[in-house]
Amino acid sequence: MSDAVLFDARDDGIAIITLNRPDQRNALGREVRAGLFHAWDRFERDPALRVAILTGAGEKAFCAGGDLKEMVENQMAVPPRDMFPVPGDTVELTKPTIAAVNGVAFAGGWMIAQACDLCVASTGAKFAVTEVKVGRSSPWAAPLIHMIPQRIMMEILLTGKPISAERAYEIGLVNRLAAPQHLMACALELAAEILEGAPLSVQAARETVMLSTEMGRSAALQAARHASEHCYHSQDAQEGPRAFAEKRRPEWRGQ
Repeated sequence: MSDAVLFDARDDGIAIITLNRPDQRNALGREVRAGLFHAWDRFERDPALRVAILTGAGEKAFCAGGDLKEMVENQMAVPPRDMFPVPGDTVELTKPTIAAVNGVAFAGGWMIAQACDLCVASTGAKFAVTEVKVGRSSPWAAPLIHMIPQRIMMEILLTGKPISAERAYEIGLVNRLAAPQHLMACALELAAEILEGAPLSVQAARETVMLSTEMGRSAALQAARHASEHCYHSQDAQEGPRAFAEKRRPEWRGQ
């Protein structure tokens, strides 16, 4: 791992991924992009890791977006398809992710926070899709329609104006708010709540949500039933009810 992105694999099954260029407001320059691709791959491949938290170093920025200086140098028009490490687009993950937004999340910063499954934010955080301010575009924002109302999405994209963390929570973009000093504790608490669930059940639940955003009602129901079969036939599916009946904590095996 490069020091542009830090990776902390904790013993409790949580990975903390930190964008580590605070002097550049954690912008998505070459080193950060490469480091983030590697971090997501490492998280996905490690069976001991079940939840990842993505955050930024420093107090001012989660991620200020793409490196505009680099874009000028390259005279960039359409970004290469594989340029940015975005879960659900250029990165395939099967495990839950949480964005812990500690400061500004503008443009590409909003993009990578949006791509995480869940989001907690510092009360001092700000979110903006600023592409209209610099003559760029934001096709990556299309999935936002599944998260917030259409008219709110329209205003955010057309004006490029930042919204506060409180407003982001109000419209459903953010799951939980925390004081700046308690942000990581809040993210870890949410991750721990996920870890309490059976691994295969969590995987099936996540896949059900993803399928539901891609398909109509009937097709999603059919696909979700298929995605849940592995969970239903697992040892954990017997262990859970048994532990409940015996009034003890279940011992999940993930199989």
